[in-house]
Parts: sequence; C-alpha cells; structure tokens
Amino acid sequence: MNLQPVIGLETHIQLKTKSKMFCSCSARGQNDAPNTHICPICLGHPGVLPIPNKQAIRWAILLGIALGGDIAKYSKFDRKNYFYPDLPKSYQISQFDMPIMQGGQLTVEVPGEGEYTVQLERLHLEEDAAKNIHGDDGKTYVDFNRGGTPLCEIVTKPDIHSAAQAKAYLQEMRLLARSMDVSDGDMEKGQLRCDVNVSLREVDENGNPLSDHLHPKTEIKNVNSFKAVERAIEHEIKRQTQLWEMGTPPAETTTRGWNDAKQITTEQRTKEGSADYRYFPEPDIPPLDLTDIIEEVRRSMPELPWDKRKRFTSEYGFKTEDIKQLIDDLALANFAERAMSELGAWLLGREDVTEENVEEHRKKLNKLFCSWLLNKLIGLLAERKIDVRIMKLTPENFAEFIVMLAEGKISGTKGLEVLSSMLDSGSDPEHVMTDLGATRMDDMIALGTIVDTVIEENQSEVERYKAGETKLLQFFVGQVMKATQGNADASTSAKVLKDKLK
Repeated sequence: MNLQPVIGLETHIQLKTKSKMFCSCSARGQNDAPNTHICPICLGHPGVLPIPNKQAIRWAILLGIALGGDIAKYSKFDRKNYFYPDLPKSYQISQFDMPIMQGGQLTVEVPGEGEYTVQLERLHLEEDAAKNIHGDDGKTYVDFNRGGTPLCEIVTKPDIHSAAQAKAYLQEMRLLARSMDVSDGDMEKGQLRCDVNVSLREVDENGNPLSDHLHPKTEIKNVNSFKAVERAIEHEIKRQTQLWEMGTPPAETTTRGWNDAKQITTEQRTKEGSADYRYFPEPDIPPLDLTDIIEEVRRSMPELPWDKRKRFTSEYGFKTEDIKQLIDDLALANFAERAMSELGAWLLGREDVTEENVEEHRKKLNKLFCSWLLNKLIGLLAERKIDVRIMKLTPENFAEFIVMLAEGKISGTKGLEVLSSMLDSGSDPEHVMTDLGATRMDDMIALGTIVDTVIEENQSEVERYKAGETKLLQFFVGQVMKATQGNADASTSAKVLKDKLK
C-alpha cells in the first residue's frame, strides 16, 4: 500500500498596524501590563460599532497582489460564532464567502527537492482572540491586550506533500511579510502562527492518487516554530500511517495539539465544520468597495523578495547563502544596498579598474563586503544586543571602512577594533583610525627592525624553525603583530620573516 501525505496550512500573520482591527486601541501592547489596551469595542460591549482598519485592509491587498491572487473589488466581514473564554463577544469578526483574495500561489525552494509551487485557496482578514494565561494556581486568566489585533489568514489548498515543503512554504511566507514590512513574522512572539492539516491517501506506484476523494484530516494546533511544524507533520504522518496499516484510518476530522516536550500530537476535540460556526454577514460593518484601494496599492508595490533575490545575484554577485541572510531582514538589505552604492562609485573611480578587469575587482570587493557585514558586524551587534535599525553606524561610513580595508590603509587584525569603535561612537573610520593609532604600518625599514627584534628574542624557536618546524612562522607573525599593535600587514610580515629566517 502506497500512501501520500496531503497537507494544507492555515497561516495567521499578525499585521503590525498601530491600532487594532476595529477600534483605536494600540495593537502593540501585548508585552504591557494585562488588559491595559482595551475598550468597549474590542471587549464587545453592547451597542458599540466596529470600524475597519484601513491600513490592515491595504496590507492584506498588498499581500494578495504579491501572491498573485484574484483581489475582490467588493468584500465584506462576517460573524464567526463560537464560545471560548478568549472571545468576549462569543463571535469573531472574520470573512467567509467574500474574502480579500482567492487563488494565488507561492513558489518555494525545498532543500533536496528543488522548486515547488504551493497553490493557495484564499486570504482573508479577521481579528485576533485574546490570550489565555494558565497560572500556577490552576486558574486560567485572560489578557485582552491582543484581542482585536489584525490577522491576515492565508489558506493553502491541500497541495503540500512533505514536511520539508511545509517548512519551506512558511519560511518564504514570513520572508514575504517582512519584505512587504507588514509584519515582523516572529513565530515565538505569536506574530506568525500556523495550523496544520494532515491526511493520507492511497496512490499508485507512480504517485498518482487512486481517487480524488480526500480522507478526514487532522488539524494540529499550537505549532509555534518552523522546526515544530516540520516535526509535527512527520509525527502525524507516521501516526496516521500506522492507523492505515492496521486497517483503521481516521474516520472523522479531529483537532490535535502539538506537545513540543514529548514531540507528539495529542487529541483535543472533534473539528467543527463551517456550518457549526453559523456564519452570517456582520450587520455593523457595511460591505467594502475596494476598487480605489486596489489601484492605489498596485501603484505603490515594493520590490518582491524573489525579485530582490534575483537582482542581488545579477547586480552584486552575492552568494546564495549571503543573499538569504540579507533579504531575510529588510533593514539589513536596505543598509547593504546603500553601502554597495557607495562602494560601486568608488570602484568605478579607480584608475586601475578597466572594462576588462572590473568584474574581477567587483567580485573581490563584494566578498570582502559580505564577510565584514554578515560575520564581523552582525557579531558585534549581537554582543551589544542591538540590530541594524538602531545602530549608530551609517552605510556611508561602513562603505568607507571597507574601502580602507581594500586599499590596505588598515589591517584586517586592527579592522575589528576600528569597526567596534565606529559602532560605539558613530564616528567615521578616518577619525576612529587616527584616535586608535590603527594606521597600517607601511614603513618597511621599521618593519624590518621589528622583525629583527622578534627573531633575536626567540632564538630557540628560530632553531626549531630552521630544523623543519615551518609552522612556527605563524608564531613569529603573531609576535610581529603584537609588537606593532596589529598595525602591520600579516602577509607582508610573513614575507619579511621568511627572508630573514633564511
């Protein structure tokens, strides 16, 4: 018996609007004291009138256009009725039969599988529920600060067939949300949440389904990381496969929770159908005419992440892994582009750069740039617990710093100290280099004198080197760098040492 996983994802993206979906309460107070960002509207008091957040609607349309779906010129909100402590109205304002977008697709790169296109069912807006907090005293408390925050729910068709595809899809969806600057998409903070639907079906030896009929699915909730999504799907596929092999495949649609500590899914309840929610049009919100907003959003579409990925490859020649790190953070990508613009102008202005060798020079410069940006600078930011958005270092000063490294005005050893000081002070590299005395030593006579001193003070190591322990050359280079406080060029020092040690 050949079984194929059939997987669908329901992704909730928390939009980072200033106010909530239907009232003026702050949508950014989830880390503040409980129940301090609430009002009669988001608490569902009788007689209040919800007013849709225009920015949330714009951003939903933006995502819909990016995903290539059919954007509705006319849409409406509906009431989704169910009773739960985190829903004060006993209904959620959502969208049912007239969502913002229908159709669409997202192409992803799946490790080991190549490109795969996931077909989408719909995209709609809704308000978030409040947050249940389970206390140590055995009681459950409800914080309504999150209640009413705008959510954009994107539902795939049952079009995914592996855990790797599901993970790649979620990562690309988060990248899209970040690139469009509509959400930070942090799963650990609940800004991107995912419900996973899994079932199995029989296929022939070529992988073709034996029937178009889909078996009852299992919905997995409480999945809050990419790794958890991957493991939950793998576990559920294994669990359901065992049921099929015993002749007892799932007979009804159920909801299960993901227990991350035990790495298993646990049954919660029988899954409701759409009829159980008793949808009907929200009577307090008129239908929406989105015609003008759609055209306005189309005219202001930012660059899509997959287009940026291609451009970074063709325009800058960055490596695939470097591009992935860059475009995952919109602020970092923008910083890199501004700095590269400065470097490009400097490169073309050099007398030794010609049409014949410009690409060779550009390749070396880009490699140097990425190494210092993605390794050294990111490391220094992590030490300070800050990010590129709030650091004092400007793209122009960073580009000037890279130029100094490329021209040999500063040694790589001293460069980290200079960059660290630039981060702390916000000064340009020329001033920092002067203050630290970090100018590279180019006086060959002075360097030769220092090398002579190092050799004189380490005669036992000299004898061992001459006896064949050539790896001691690095020891001597280290002594020279120490004597020059890192201002000597390591490769030049090594050459002088080799000549003198002969």
